[in-house]
Amino acid sequence: RMLLRRTDGSIVRLLGDSKKPEMDEYALGRTELFRIPIGDGYELPARWVLPPDFDPGKRYPVILAIYGGPGMGTVRNAFPWSLREFYLAQQGAIVISIDHRGSGHFGKKGVAEMYRNLGKWEMHDWRLAMKWLLEKPFVDSTHVGITGGSYGGYATLMALTVDADVFTHGVSLYPVTDWKLYDTVYTERYMDTPEANPEGYAFGSVLTHADSLRGKLLIVHGTTDDNVHMQNTLQLIDKLQLLGKQFELMLYPEERHGIGRRRRHLSRLVVDFWIRNGFIRPEEEKEAAR
Repeated sequence: RMLLRRTDGSIVRLLGDSKKPEMDEYALGRTELFRIPIGDGYELPARWVLPPDFDPGKRYPVILAIYGGPGMGTVRNAFPWSLREFYLAQQGAIVISIDHRGSGHFGKKGVAEMYRNLGKWEMHDWRLAMKWLLEKPFVDSTHVGITGGSYGGYATLMALTVDADVFTHGVSLYPVTDWKLYDTVYTERYMDTPEANPEGYAFGSVLTHADSLRGKLLIVHGTTDDNVHMQNTLQLIDKLQLLGKQFELMLYPEERHGIGRRRRHLSRLVVDFWIRNGFIRPEEEKEAAR
């Protein structure tokens, strides 16, 4: 809705409303904005989409959808550009987004804590937030998923290793796996140089924690990715194989960062992953249950 307001916040008149009658034909889940207290003086902004037929007496799988880069919060009071979250909720999962202390919601103080510490405070905050969520009787603690692309792909891998006791499944899209492999313009802005911050680079590397992987993991990468180079995924899967870890991998030839021309195949791949692992039900099964 677009409103004309007075300086005191009161409404003068409605200028426009994007909600059309056709929207009522879709079974969109209820969206709620709230904050999650984690201590340390932070209450993290969160938004979830609940299944349209949500029943607090039942237990639901949960999928944390994130990006997570410094100053790049995703929790906003706005209709999302993608219907992905609504689709997953429609098929039976609670889909939640949570912004950590460095997301920009807490100004310079929160972002500054991430300096030389990529991978530390994001995971700390998400771990505490998810433990808060897991105390809810309607959440299935055996099905706690996480998904994201680019920095979100990196965060997904860290969640399944550093926080393997919380997260059980993950879909990591075109992820950074070691900050020494990413461009220095971005990386050294937040991490300093590898020579000046060896401890930070070591902890922030997924390779350091690869032996802790226990959950189900799907990794996706485009072979001509010129932002997060394919080398990131290759080094990780080499390490996982040497450690005897099982995982799923999908490569897209001639696809760059974000996967464009084969996006439909990727969407089906991700949906199938959540179906096979019991997070959502196939559409035909959901229809039969009605």
